[in-house]
Amino acid sequence: MAGDDQEKTEEPTSKKIEDARKEGNVPKSPDLAGFFGIFVAFLTYLALFGFLKEKTALMFKHITSFYGQELSIKFITNLTIDLVLEVALLVVVFGIPIMLAGVIGNLVQFGFLFTTKPLTPDLKKIDPIKGTKNLFSMKKLIEGVKITLKVGVSFTVGFVFFWMFIQELPTVALFPLMEQFDWLKEKIIILVGVMLIVMLVFGVVDFVIKKVQHTKDLKMSQQEVKDEYKNMEGDPMIKQKIRQIQMKMARQRMLSDVPMSDVVVTNPTHYSVAIKYDPSGGIDAPMVVAKGVDKLAFKIREIAKEHDIEIYEAPPIARELYKSVEIGEPIPEKLYQAVAEILAFVYKSNKKL
Repeated sequence: MAGDDQEKTEEPTSKKIEDARKEGNVPKSPDLAGFFGIFVAFLTYLALFGFLKEKTALMFKHITSFYGQELSIKFITNLTIDLVLEVALLVVVFGIPIMLAGVIGNLVQFGFLFTTKPLTPDLKKIDPIKGTKNLFSMKKLIEGVKITLKVGVSFTVGFVFFWMFIQELPTVALFPLMEQFDWLKEKIIILVGVMLIVMLVFGVVDFVIKKVQHTKDLKMSQQEVKDEYKNMEGDPMIKQKIRQIQMKMARQRMLSDVPMSDVVVTNPTHYSVAIKYDPSGGIDAPMVVAKGVDKLAFKIREIAKEHDIEIYEAPPIARELYKSVEIGEPIPEKLYQAVAEILAFVYKSNKKL
C-alpha cells in the first residue's frame, strides 16, 4: 500500500483505534494487572487469616493424633484424601478473589473486551526474518531494560526485608505455634506492603509507556487518513451517482405535483414556479409545489399546458420565488400581495370567483 511507505505523522483516528481494539490490540500492563492480583490476595489473606490459622492448626492436630498408630494403605489413603480436601478448600477460598482481581485489573486498563482475533493462527508471527528484526527493535530494548530494572529493584528490596526477618527466626522458633502464626502475619504484611508499593510504581510507569507506544504504533500517514475517510464516506463516484438518482426521483415527485397547482409563474427565459393555494389544508399562505430553471422550467410549463394550468408571466416574481422559497414551503409575507393578485387574476380567468 502507498500509505506504508509514507511517514506516519498523523494521530490515529477513532476508527483505527476501534479496529485495533477489536483485534485485541489495546494498551495493557501485566505489571498493573499483577499488582491488582497480589493486592487482592493480600487483602484476602488478612481477611481470612483467622480461618487459615484455624484450619492449619486443625490439620496439624489431625496429623499428630495418629502418632504411634500402625500405618496401612487404607490409613494413608484416608489421611491423604482429608489433607487434599482441606488444601483444596483453602485454594478455592484464595483463588476465586485472585481470579476476579485479575479480571478487574484488565478492565481498569482497557474496559470490557471480548475477541477471539488473537487466537486466530497468523503465519506472520512465525516469520523468522520479521522475528529477527523484532529481537533488535527499540521496543524490545525498552522491554529488556524494564524487566532488568524491575527484577533488580524488586529482588533488592525483597531481599533486604527478608534478611531482616531471617535474623529473628532463632527467637521465633521458640514461640508457641499460634504466636509463630502471629509473627508470620506481621512480617507478611510488612513484606507484601513494601512489594505492593514497588509493583504499583512499576505498573503505573509501565502502563504509561505502553499507552504511548500503543498510540505511536497506531499512527497513520496522511494517505492512510484519506483512504480511511474515503472508505467511510464511500467512493466519490458512487456518491455522485446516488445523488443523481436521488435528485431524479425528487424531480419526478415534484413534477407529479404540477397538475395539482393553481398557477405557474414564469420568466419566459429561465424560471418556472408552480403555486398552489388550498386554505382547507390548514395553510393560510400559497405554497410552492414545483420550481425549476431552463430545461426543467420548460418541462413544468409543458405539464401545466397538458393539464390546463394557467401560466402567468411575471419575471421579477418568478425569480424571487425561485430564490427564496423551497419546494413544499409557503411563500414569504413580502410576496403575499403580488401572489394574491396573480391568483385573483387566475381565478377570474377561470371564473372561480
